[in-house]
Amino acid sequence: MAIQSNVNTSIKPASSRRQSGIVRLLRNIVKYRVLLFMLLPPAIVFFINCYIPMFGVFIAFKNINYVDGIMGSPWTGLDNFRFLFATSDAWRVTVNTVAYNISFIVSGLLLSVAVAIAINEVRAKIASRFYQTVMIMPNFLSMVVVSYIVYAFLHPEYGFLVKYVLPLFGHASVNAYMHPQAWPYILWLTKMWHSVGIGSVIYLAAITGISEELYEAAVMDGAGKWQQIIRITIPLLTPVMVILTILNLGGIFRSDFGLFYHVTLDSGALRSTTDVIDTYVYRGLIQLNDLGMSSAANFYQSVVGFFLVIGANSLARKLNRDTALF
Repeated sequence: MAIQSNVNTSIKPASSRRQSGIVRLLRNIVKYRVLLFMLLPPAIVFFINCYIPMFGVFIAFKNINYVDGIMGSPWTGLDNFRFLFATSDAWRVTVNTVAYNISFIVSGLLLSVAVAIAINEVRAKIASRFYQTVMIMPNFLSMVVVSYIVYAFLHPEYGFLVKYVLPLFGHASVNAYMHPQAWPYILWLTKMWHSVGIGSVIYLAAITGISEELYEAAVMDGAGKWQQIIRITIPLLTPVMVILTILNLGGIFRSDFGLFYHVTLDSGALRSTTDVIDTYVYRGLIQLNDLGMSSAANFYQSVVGFFLVIGANSLARKLNRDTALF
């Protein structure tokens, strides 16, 4: 009987547990009211820019007309999605999009980590800051400006590469905007130049957070600089690398529109290797003025990205729980 009474007194009713939880919540709100107030403005901005636009997902399933509005326009089911899969170009732009993004993610990861480690090894503060500034500056140039820089190199008659570099190797002038097989390399170089610097900042910040005592202990054990990088720096950067890779996988069906549209000058001769989902849909929107089709493509990209993030995070959690995003 004594045991039974103790069990009964230790088990609280569900309503009582709910009340105690509410009391704790209110106490935490009062206790952290200043921090919550500081969090309020970004939360409002995030809600306005990220959640309210989700209302537009209805457009993907409607035949939009401006007279009836979004809710009044007739439903079309999945007709808007057929534009992405009904043509012979659908498979080509999908493969281009995924292939480019995979190469950008892998190359960007490796080069960003390498640049961050290299800058961290520069001991002179002035030189280190100079290198960081030089590496980061391209990221602040819009793709319109970048397209003119690329054009200055590749102009068929006056481009620096065509006029001065190719003759050194015995090649005549060539119009790069008529040779699609060269553009996967051109776009890759342009993307790496534009983004690696800013990507290395995150890894550089993570490296500076590594305790110097670990490196000092490694030096006492006789480890060289390369061994320190392999045994200490890269393992401690792995969680950050995994998290950023998972986030990047969410946009694997999206692409840098400016890179593929402006840098290529939207040349029709290059579309076999440079056309991606975003440019394909953009041209469809301009030519057909079909908002439903454009919204369907965006919804398709978001759904695929969502499941890729969930899948990649689940895999990371199985391999090492500490490296998972959530």
